[in-house]
Formats: sequence, C-alpha cells, structure tokens
Amino acid sequence: MKTAKSNLIQPTLQFERELWQQGLRQIVGLDEAGRGALAGPVAVGAVCLPPDSQIAARLAGVRDSKQLTPVERAYWAGIIKENALAWAVGFASNEEIDQLGIVAAVQWAAQRALEALSCQPQHLLIDYFRLPHSPLPQTALIKGDQRCLSIAAASILAKTERDRWMIERDGAYPQYAFAAHKGYATALHLERIQRWGICPLHRRSFAPLCNLLQEKEIV
Repeated sequence: MKTAKSNLIQPTLQFERELWQQGLRQIVGLDEAGRGALAGPVAVGAVCLPPDSQIAARLAGVRDSKQLTPVERAYWAGIIKENALAWAVGFASNEEIDQLGIVAAVQWAAQRALEALSCQPQHLLIDYFRLPHSPLPQTALIKGDQRCLSIAAASILAKTERDRWMIERDGAYPQYAFAAHKGYATALHLERIQRWGICPLHRRSFAPLCNLLQEKEIV
C-alpha cells in the first residue's frame, strides 16, 4: 500500500545506520500513543528493525502514525510486525496515570514494552522523552517519529494496539462511543461525559474530568 500523503517527510535509517556502523545491531525505536486522551491507557511501541538497508524499501510507506489514516496504519502495522527483528507494545493504565502522572506512566509503559521484546536492546531511539531509570544508552529525538524509521514504526504499533484496546472496551461502555474517538477529547466524547458522567476507564486527574468531579463535590 502506498500512502496517499506522498508529500510528507519520509523517516529514514540515518540514526540506525550510525549505530549499526559502530557494531550495534539491536537498535530499538520507541514512541507513545494516548498521552493526551481522557480515557484508557497510554501505550508505548518498541520496534527493533534488522540491520539491513533494504528494510527502508520494505517499509517505504511508514510515517508518523498521526499522518496516516486508520486503514494505512493497520496495513503498515502488519508489514512492520512481519519485518521487525522484534516488537512489543507496553501499556500503563488510566489508574496508573492518575496515581503516577502521565510522564511516569509513559516511562512505565516503555519499560514494559522493552521487557516484552524478544531481543536485548543495545541502544534506544526515542521520540522526545527519555527513560531516566533505564541503564540502556538512549537518544531522544525531537520529532523522532517523522525523522527515524524505527520510531515511526513504533508510533504505528502503539497507535494501532491502543486503538484496538479501546475498541474492545466499547461493548462494555457503549454509551461513551469509545470505538469512535478512542478516549480522546472530541466533541462526541465530551458530550457523552456530560450526559453520563465518568466511568472506570476515565483519567480522573485530567481536566475537564477532575473539574467535573470537583464541581460534584461542591454541589
């Protein structure tokens, strides 16, 4: 599948090649999805691509997940899984987000993704954030999901796996239409929150949900 957005910046293997040339072979890209949602977990994808320049051609349509349609993301997620040396997605629940804060929750999700990999990472390429408690060498890249192929691949897996998780919960909470908005602060989601209140999947520490809870306590 060729993406219709061919004018978008294509992520490359520049950062992976620099590390491959140093003799490192298990380079893992990390990216998150769901950081700003009002409900559900945050997810972090981890992808280790083979040290093969041909992988760029096989993943030619891979972009930052936000720049692809759901159909394109689903297609490329399958191709990434087929071609990666290893991949995994880690989650941190909405309860953990409320307890720890979103930054620490993202770090926990990233650590869980790394622990689930079938390879031992030698270097991490991360989109923007860092893992201060990890002993692994790491490089944090601004707009890494647009510049680095491993990170772009990780962004797609994080997004597709988190979306799938939210869609699976739609049946338990049909009044919130989670399958439509995946927990993000869309007009539809906000309208359902106003009508039905919050459910166990909501992040109580996030505005406007914490404001809504405070108003109810005042009343």
